[in-house]
Amino acid sequence: MPMQTPPPITIIGAGLAGSEAAWQLARRGLSVRLHEMRPARLTPAHHTGDMAELVCSNSFRADNIENAVGLLHAEMRQLDSLIMRAADQTRLPAGGALAVDRELFSQAVTSAIRAQPLIEIVAGEVQEVPDDGLVLVASGPLTSDALFSAIRSLTGEEHLSFFDAIAPVVDAETIDTTIAYWKSRYDKNLAEGSQGDYLNCPMNREQYEAFVDALLAAQTVAFKGFEDVPYFEGCMPIEVMAARGRDTLRFGPMKPVGLEHPVSGEVPYAVVQLRQDNRARSLMNMVGFQTKMKYGEQLRVLRMIPGLEEAEFFRLGSLHRNTFIRSPLLLDATLRLKKDPRILFAGQITGVEGYVESAAMGLMAGTFLADLARGHTPLAPPATTAHGALLGHISGTRAEDFQPMNINFGLLPPGPTRDGKRRLGKAERRRKIAERALADLAAWHHETNGPAYAQGEESTCSRSMSTSTAR
Repeated sequence: MPMQTPPPITIIGAGLAGSEAAWQLARRGLSVRLHEMRPARLTPAHHTGDMAELVCSNSFRADNIENAVGLLHAEMRQLDSLIMRAADQTRLPAGGALAVDRELFSQAVTSAIRAQPLIEIVAGEVQEVPDDGLVLVASGPLTSDALFSAIRSLTGEEHLSFFDAIAPVVDAETIDTTIAYWKSRYDKNLAEGSQGDYLNCPMNREQYEAFVDALLAAQTVAFKGFEDVPYFEGCMPIEVMAARGRDTLRFGPMKPVGLEHPVSGEVPYAVVQLRQDNRARSLMNMVGFQTKMKYGEQLRVLRMIPGLEEAEFFRLGSLHRNTFIRSPLLLDATLRLKKDPRILFAGQITGVEGYVESAAMGLMAGTFLADLARGHTPLAPPATTAHGALLGHISGTRAEDFQPMNINFGLLPPGPTRDGKRRLGKAERRRKIAERALADLAAWHHETNGPAYAQGEESTCSRSMSTSTAR
């Protein structure tokens, strides 16, 4: 019997999730049509037409398996993630974190996608969900009004929304390094002879108190009709944190612990950290300094920080709406729309939070679409894996309690607490949970892909990635 022609596959959105899904489909030998409205139509946060553009931080967060997002990194590498390949190729020094040169990263993803003949890139805005074939909606939290209206009509559910704040980026040459100093917290992951990966601007108590007063008095961007703004806790604007208590910032992004001055040994009262934002080290990102202050206020307040008195800003902070669907009511455990299982959703629009989590759901969507295209029922990875845990959050959380979520060990089943009579410490328990996750993911991958897929692992897609991003 001749093999049936797979149904057409359409992906809407070439962000982190859409790009990853397209890559996963192409490396399985399936053709896909990838739609992207940028650069013809930009969102309030995007500036380029590159795929997988990073609009907020340039950090993929911790890169060790004793941290939940580090486990997610390891799982994605195990599944040959395009996003993780590009991140590893463009990484910057950031202590134990995986930070990337944001421009080189997006260019690496774009080059790999464009070099893949099985991926057709279609420019222009999609305003309706296609009514034939398999469809992945990966349009992100800044989905256009027209498309989101179509999604709302399709799902029958009102959308939820929250606001995400972007941190400023500073011209490195304008930072006063007679005041600011290079150091990683506790000198963690510090190579011999290294000066540290973060530039620290120290404050004494008087400077900190004046800074908090200025934050509380600063004018902010007002949104009519959104007085009760449901900010995501992981991207809380600094002025909102300051309003929660005068010491909130000192126990959050301005925590001075482990950042004593490398020469004098003095421990500051508070510290503002800046992280390298590009490979040339000409741009510095203010860590945890998302803000909704008006631009003029940002210049006034941020230049109160010691070392930033003469700072020039390549990008000031901003605030934009992020939109997500009520996934537990709408999606099954394999990201399929319950009302129409040929339509899948992936990325931040599903209610995961963070670059890595969004890309991971794109990776899952790509594998599920490949199964559907070949007439198979998709199988989600076990709940003991980081990917399975995120899918469980999306599909299994009580709809009334559903909010955007980063990966965390609380989403995974607990691991062992003892080794014989010896009680395991937190790091060792997490390491064992991670080891279990990677073993279970490998077993799932073998079961769902089989020998035929394994023989084609070094595909033209894999080769195009290595050649198109070589520098």
